[in-house]
Formats: sequence, structure tokens, C-alpha cells
Amino acid sequence: METTNLSLSDCVTAVMDRYLADLQGEVPSNLHALIIDEVERALLANTLQHCSGQRGTAAQWLGINRNTLRKKLQAYGLDT
Repeated sequence: METTNLSLSDCVTAVMDRYLADLQGEVPSNLHALIIDEVERALLANTLQHCSGQRGTAAQWLGINRNTLRKKLQAYGLDT
């Protein structure tokens, strides 16, 4: 997928279209929770990586409290 000049929304739409096509007509279940979980996990992991593991900085970038970040990292098994 060429992402030059695509908005984040456009990227999400393209990935969703591919995911739904891969289902080959099978009806998705709990699609909202699946997408939110996958996107949030990737967002947290990638932000933490870009912040060199500094949770305080990552929380600041994300606009959330450090305790909230800690809880989310634990929930996704990213609290290593």
C-alpha cells in the first residue's frame, strides 16, 4: 500500500478493506473491539519504541496519564 499523502483515516480504511476482503464473505464478529484493540496495541508499542522505552515521555506524547499508560501496557502484555 502506497502511503504517500494518505491520511491516517485513509490508511485505516485501506487495511480494513483488505481485512474484510480476506474474510472472503465471512461475516466479521465484534469488529469494533477488534480494530480498537489492534490499533491501540500498535499505538502504545510504537510510541513507547519511539520514546526509547521512557513511559513518562510516551504518556506525554499520547496525552494520557502515566498510570493510565501503565494499565494499558499491562492489559496488552506490553509491560516488560
